[in-house]
Formats: sequence, C-alpha cells, structure tokens
Amino acid sequence: MSAAGSAAGSAAESAAESAAESGASDPLRDDAVPLVDTHVHLFTSALPLAARAWTRPEGDLPAGTFLAMMDEHGVGYGVVSAMSLLGDLNDYTIEALREHERLRGTVIVEPNVDRYVLERMRSDGVAGVRFQWRRRPDLPDLQDPAYRRLLFRIADLGWHVELNIEGERLPPVLDGLLSSGVRVVVDHFGDPGRDTGYASAGGAALLRALGTGRVWVKLSAGYRFDVSEDTLAGYAATLLEAAGPEHVFWGSDAPFVGARRPVAYRDAVESFARLVPDPALRRRISLASHAFYFG
Repeated sequence: MSAAGSAAGSAAESAAESAAESGASDPLRDDAVPLVDTHVHLFTSALPLAARAWTRPEGDLPAGTFLAMMDEHGVGYGVVSAMSLLGDLNDYTIEALREHERLRGTVIVEPNVDRYVLERMRSDGVAGVRFQWRRRPDLPDLQDPAYRRLLFRIADLGWHVELNIEGERLPPVLDGLLSSGVRVVVDHFGDPGRDTGYASAGGAALLRALGTGRVWVKLSAGYRFDVSEDTLAGYAATLLEAAGPEHVFWGSDAPFVGARRPVAYRDAVESFARLVPDPALRRRISLASHAFYFG
C-alpha cells in the first residue's frame, strides 16, 4: 500500500474509534465504520461560473465548512464531485484535496488533456473524471480519437469515469464506456423513471452494466426526484439486488444546489439508513466506498 493509502487507513481507524467512543446516534456509528459521503460539491462564491451553467447558486460550500459538517454528523471521508457549474475549472477542488487527506475528488477535463496533467492530479488526490452530460443537447462521440485517448488514460491511471446523464441516454453511453475498459460510477440512482423505476431501456441497461462488476452506482440526490421515501428505498433495493453492496455508494449531493425545498446535511446523512435499513449492508457499502476511493 502507498504512503497515502497507509495514512488513509490509519485515519479510517482513528475515525472509527472516535465514532465508537462518541456514542452519537448517526446511522453507522454503531458499526464503528466511518461513513463516506461520495458526492459533494465544494466551491466558493468567488469562483467564476461556466458559460453554460444551468443555475446560479445562492450560497457556497467551502472545504473548511464541509469538514466541520462531516465531523458534526459522523462522516469520516468525502468525495468531491466535479461541479458542472464550474466547467473544467478544477482549481478549488484540487486545492481542497491537497490540504485534506480525508477528501478525494473527480475533475472535468477536455478530452485532449495531457497525461502529465492527469498524473499530477492523481498525486493531488483526484480519483476520476466526471462526464457531466446531463442537459447536453448532443452527446460526445466516445469513438472520437481524442475521447479514446482520454478513456485509455483514465483506465491506465486506475481512475474511473463518473457519469451524470439522463436515464434514457444511458444505453449507448454505458456500452461505449464499458467497451473502452474504464470503470464507471453512475450518479444519482441512475436517474430511474419516477413512476416506472428501472422498467425502461435505460434502467435495463444500468442493471445489466452493474452485473459486469465494472460499474458502480450512487444513492445520491434522492431529494431531486420528488418521490416518496418508500419509492426511493425501492430504487435502492433494486440497485442492491443487481449490484451487491460493494458496488453501491451513498452520497449527499451537498450543498443541494437547485433544491426545490430546503435540505439539511443531517437530513441527507440520516436518509442513508432509510434507504438501506440493514446496518450490515450499510457497513459493507461504507467499507467498499472507502476501499474504492481511499484504499
């Protein structure tokens, strides 16, 4: 194991011991396994938004504020998801990863990015590249030489592609990514149908892909679906049955940009136990999340 991996492992043990000693009522503290929030956006109001930003956040979430939130709610580790509103401005994410070993992250890059840049990002704590393709009028061609080089480099670096896309557009994109050899993490439950769940071409493609062992899915941003908690728990049960807990992650989506109603971080943390009532499964999800991003 690398020095960084050893440090993360030691930190995991320390966080577990602190959680066990605190006796607080967070969902995973009884299991003495640090919770990993695999989907958070860190930014400040000083950062310039991308030209195609779909909204303008009312607030921000600096790294220091988020670390304090983690400590308050028993979250051991966090994964910064590259923010579509910032485009390929990864500066703040990289700065946060350099300063806080409890964080990992993804970035948005142009397909012709140089390998040396990616290698430096990896040393800073970057774990993958986010394809933020939701709301894009036209999808990039994964067979384009520039994308083929990028996917080759992602796979060669041991990274993954984090994919955010509408459910109905999943089939060809998942096929193209899997044929390239990369690992894939699909955001936000894979965007199931609000009434139909995974009974669609996109849902079927996701469930098939989860069976390959090279695809993971996040239980994140459930508040965006405007469905009942029972429906969300049903989505989670379907994904767990298809993938197993080692290929399912939990994420908060803090600071809940664009939410139609106020969402508190505690609400998001406590939702994990409602989505996955079995503490043994939550423990396995947390252990797998830590191993994937910090192991």
